[in-house]
Parts: sequence; structure tokens; C-alpha cells
Amino acid sequence: FFFKDTATTELYTRSLVGSVRCVQETERKMIEFLLLINKQGQTRLAKYFSDITMAERMALEGELVRKCLARTDKHCSFLDHGEHKIVYRRYASLYFVLGLNDEDENELSMLEYIHNIVEALDRYFDDVCELDIMYNIEKAHYIIDEMILNGCILDGNRTNVLSHIREADKIEQS
Repeated sequence: FFFKDTATTELYTRSLVGSVRCVQETERKMIEFLLLINKQGQTRLAKYFSDITMAERMALEGELVRKCLARTDKHCSFLDHGEHKIVYRRYASLYFVLGLNDEDENELSMLEYIHNIVEALDRYFDDVCELDIMYNIEKAHYIIDEMILNGCILDGNRTNVLSHIREADKIEQS
């Protein structure tokens, strides 16, 4: 993932160096993928943390769109899909979908982590919406990369996460 200038890319890389060592030592990935899908079923952002072919991704996204959009607010936000445990939450016009591979993973904690991701995006974009994600996809990826790396949760502190991206913004503006 590269930014327009090398200084921003270097800052981004430096912020991840300590985290990369931690993730390399961990063999299991708890999060397989993160999807942001609108109410029309279009994927607005997709991050996969395992090797899945493009055909499998398209099939998986299509099936999850059908399942998540068909559920009402009275249904719970958890479902099983093949070998994945799916945790999703709807915010305005976007569905945030996490695919987990660990049977023992706490769904409520992942639901709360989705909320944490949304709050981080809200703070950065000042009330995030679908258009913010579409027009600033690299910033949305950067925020998510600061929170999740290689399928493992790195940081849940929004202040820490956003401090790195704000530093990168300052370098980019100068």
C-alpha cells in the first residue's frame, strides 16, 4: 500500500513495524475478511486477510449480501456461513461484515470492534458516510490497516489509530 509521496509511505511503514513482528509470531488469524456493503448490495470496501481467489471472493460476497440484506432488525447480527462465523452490523446505509474463522471467538466482542472501527472512521471523516469511503478509499484502508493487520486486532484505541493518519496528512499537505 503506497501513498502519493514517499514520506507518507515511510511513516505508514514505521507505524506498522512493531505490529508486524507481533502478527508474524501469531499463527492463527481470527478475522478472515472485512466487508463494507451498501443497502443495494454493492461492496464499497473489502479487506481479505487470507488467500481467497477472485472467483471465491465474488461468490462469498454475493452470498453474504443476500443473507445480510434479507435479515431484518429483529434478527441477531451473527450467522454461520460455511466455515466462517459472520458478524455484521448496519450503520445508516452501510453494512460492516466481519468473517471469523475461530469457533471460540466471542461474537459480541467482534460486534463491539465493528463499532470501534465505525467510531474511528466517524472521528476522521466527521460523521462518515458511504461517499466518504468511496472518495477516500485509501484513507479508509489506512485506518483499518492501523486497527487490523493480517487478521489480528492490533489496536482498539481510536486516538492512537488516528494520530498516525493525522501525522501522515500533515506530511502530505507540506
